[in-house]
Amino acid sequence: MTTRQRYLPPVLKNIRFPVIGSPLFIISNPQLVIAQCKAGVVGAMPALNARPAAQLEDWLAEITEALAAHDAANPDNKAAPFAINQIVHKSNDRLEHDLQACAKYKVPIVITSLGARVDVNQAVHSWGGVVLHDIINNFFAKKAIEKGADGLIAVAAGAGGHAGVKSPFALVQEIREWFDGPLALSGSIATGDGVLAALAAGADFAYIGSAFIATEEARASDDYKRCIVESNSDDIVYSNLFTGVHGNYLKPSIRAAGMDPDKLPESDPSAMNFGGGEGSKPKAWKEIWGCGQGIGAVKAVVPAAEMVARLKRELHAARQRLNGRLA
Repeated sequence: MTTRQRYLPPVLKNIRFPVIGSPLFIISNPQLVIAQCKAGVVGAMPALNARPAAQLEDWLAEITEALAAHDAANPDNKAAPFAINQIVHKSNDRLEHDLQACAKYKVPIVITSLGARVDVNQAVHSWGGVVLHDIINNFFAKKAIEKGADGLIAVAAGAGGHAGVKSPFALVQEIREWFDGPLALSGSIATGDGVLAALAAGADFAYIGSAFIATEEARASDDYKRCIVESNSDDIVYSNLFTGVHGNYLKPSIRAAGMDPDKLPESDPSAMNFGGGEGSKPKAWKEIWGCGQGIGAVKAVVPAAEMVARLKRELHAARQRLNGRLA
């Protein structure tokens, strides 16, 4: 692990609680983002969740105005910044439009996925934004930084959605051998203990997604939320059937679609479809529910602020326990 001085851009350095809420396709909305940011967590939302595309400007205005009002009323307890996720894969024909909307509202953090592009990074930098790019291995991490990303999101084994297969310890260690900038770690983190583990491993932030699906503000069905509360890591399957890219999904949703989650065929990776199924195939995200392995820690559907408060209590207790063991 490197001992060199770490660097965080000001917008990230001033975040008091080291957690980023990951952008949840279909599920994240302004209400969840605002609640996360007010609670001190970076709230994030995919641009593609706004449909039609024109709705994105309305949502950005809503988030920006709500957080500005909060900061004016709470100068000693300002909200964390928010992030918008952009899919930079060629299949996203909305990218240019959505970037223009982000530029208008000077979105402070842009999370890029499924490809790294110099022009996108330069566009974000032009309005003073910071780019975090999600990766599943060290090779793609280096490519992202070479193309101008400011920081990385290491998506390790056990994460929800399009997860990697690398151990979080191995992935962070390899990245930290050469990279001293912003690094978030994703993969089965749903407790304060997990947040502390991510920091101890060398990350600057824990990146938490699946736990926030089971919050009151999240735009997920009641059945989806209930399934997360009732499930654990044994109820997760890793498959590329539904989008062409391997991801983690809840087995009960696969059974409900009439399929055996333990006997899923392989899909053709060249036929990637990030919006969901094709033909008679059930739709990923809407019918087949993405989820990470950390959900055993989720015991109830609660407001996002309550979940963040739990994480803060657990992190404080974990630090005290660790200090006691190391004393």
